[in-house]
Amino acid sequence: MVIRSLIATLAACVVASAAQAAPGDTMRRIGDPRGGIIAIAHRGCHAAAPKRGLGTAPENSRAALLRCAAMGVEVMETDVRRTRDGYLVMVHDEGVDRTTDGKGRVADLTLAQIRALRLREDEGGADARLTDEWVPTLDELLTLARGRVVLNLDVKDAIYAEVVDAVRRSGATDRVIVKTFAGIGSSPLAPMAPYDRVPFAIIPITGAPQAVDVPAIIVAQARGPRKPIAVELPRLPLATLPASVAAARRAGMTVWVNTLFEGFVTDLGGDVEAARDPDAIWGRLADSGVRLIQTDAVEAFIDWRQQRSRSMRR
Repeated sequence: MVIRSLIATLAACVVASAAQAAPGDTMRRIGDPRGGIIAIAHRGCHAAAPKRGLGTAPENSRAALLRCAAMGVEVMETDVRRTRDGYLVMVHDEGVDRTTDGKGRVADLTLAQIRALRLREDEGGADARLTDEWVPTLDELLTLARGRVVLNLDVKDAIYAEVVDAVRRSGATDRVIVKTFAGIGSSPLAPMAPYDRVPFAIIPITGAPQAVDVPAIIVAQARGPRKPIAVELPRLPLATLPASVAAARRAGMTVWVNTLFEGFVTDLGGDVEAARDPDAIWGRLADSGVRLIQTDAVEAFIDWRQQRSRSMRR
C-alpha cells in the first residue's frame, strides 16, 4: 500500500513538473517584492490532500517532500538534528518516540539504530500506522530536493556550522534557507560564519510587550551589504504586524508568517480558521504584505492561492 502510494506521488510529480517552479526560480521570487505568495509546508506535505488523491505521509520524510513537489509547493520546512555518531538526520523532536516505532533521544542513538526504525503516518503518535519510510539524513533530503523544492532548515541542535557545511558539500546553497534567531542585542549575523555562506532567515527573539521591538531587530539585522533573505515573524499581536512588515520592506527582506496551530499573528487565527475562511486569514496576511506563509493545511492553501491568482487577473 505504501509503495503504491509512493508510486502515485512520483507520477503526480511528473505531471506537475511542467508547472512546478524550479528551486532557483523560487529563491529569485523570495527576493523579488513582486514575486507573489510562496507556500511553505510545515515539516513537508504530511497531511492528506484528498482532492489530489494523496493520503498522509510521515512528517519530514522523503514521501512528504515528493508530495510537496507534486502539489506545487515551493518550500518545505524541515528539522535537523545530530545522532550520537555525528550524522545529521531529519527529526523534529528531541526523541524518536512520537514519529517512529522506537524510543530514545536522537543524540543518544546512532544512525544505524535510527535507520532500523520506521516512520509513522502524518504527525505520528502511538496510534498512527507504521509505514515503510525511514528517517532520512540531511544529505539524502538535499539530494531528493534538487530540482523539486527549496528546503528551509530548522536547526534544532547547536550544529549550524555542520549543517551549512553539508549544504555546501551538496552544492545546495542556491536552494536552501537556514533559519536562526536574533534579538535586539544581537550583532548583524550576515557577515558572520556560517551565515555568510548560505541564504538564511531570522526569527526575532522578542521580550518586549506586544513584540514592539521586532521592527528594530529587523532593522539591525539588515545593516551592511548583505542581509537575511527573510524574516520569520515570531508570535505577535495583529497590531504589531504593520510596523514589522514596513520595517522588513524598507530593509529589503521578505516577511514570513506561520498560520500553524492557533496562528502566530494573535487575534487573527490559524490553519483551522484559514481552511474554513482563507481570505480572512491568508488573504488578510497577503494584503498586509506577507509573502511567505507556512502552513500544515497545504492543500487548502494551494487551492486558495490559485483562486486568488485567478481573481486578481480578472
